[in-house]
Amino acid sequence: MSDRTSCIQYAALPFRLRSRRPEVLLVTSRETRRWIIPKGWAEKAVKPHAMAAREAYEEAGVRGTVDHKPFGSYRYVKRLTASKSVLCSVTVYLLEVDEELDDWPEKSERERRWLSPSQAALTVGESGLVEMLLRLGIPPG
Repeated sequence: MSDRTSCIQYAALPFRLRSRRPEVLLVTSRETRRWIIPKGWAEKAVKPHAMAAREAYEEAGVRGTVDHKPFGSYRYVKRLTASKSVLCSVTVYLLEVDEELDDWPEKSERERRWLSPSQAALTVGESGLVEMLLRLGIPPG
């Protein structure tokens, strides 16, 4: 992976409705503890939306209905080592959470937190993700 100059990742944007208002679930990254959405590397045999749903389960301990159509995309620089980084392109899929597990594969490595889309937009660092969070917070109609 480290010899790539760019990378492709798929992400889930887990959300739920509370009193008809959306809330999104963020998790911390393992190394830097920044607040992010669950995401992972593309795999040839796995459909992008299915990959996003798998990452939501592994990193955030949630299951639900994932959209097959992308909600949006953004780019960010991923640090691989102290001296090596790659530009990653992330395609994001909405995942409506209907199950929040007490135990999941990366529970001991991450925190998770429900926030309003506007709170989440102030918490994450990637500008393209901020735009998607704000768009999710706009009521339909």
